[in-house]
Amino acid sequence: MFAAACVAYSAFQLLTRGFGYRFPTWVSSWLADALCVPVVLTLALVAQRVLRRQPRFVLPDAWLVASWLYVSLWFELLAPWLLPARYAADGLDVLAYAAGTWAFRRWLNGPGPTGRR
Repeated sequence: MFAAACVAYSAFQLLTRGFGYRFPTWVSSWLADALCVPVVLTLALVAQRVLRRQPRFVLPDAWLVASWLYVSLWFELLAPWLLPARYAADGLDVLAYAAGTWAFRRWLNGPGPTGRR
């Protein structure tokens, strides 16, 4: 799922920013947000596993909730307030971030490989 989310999110960014392609609102507004969260959380998980030297480490649920709240507050409250010309608040984005966080928890936040075959 991580690779699929990376490819889909990268393709979305390339097509919209690189080629000016206009996706339907549900794709550009919510699907991209939902795909971004698993990518970011997976990178954070890999970093924690490397830094802790614990290959089976999983991100605790409290960290996932904190990440969802942080992203939601930053991109839907603070950024639109600080940079209104660039960001617009959208309450449905908060649900998209929640869906991405849930997808990460469900499919990507499992224990790493054991090293045994």
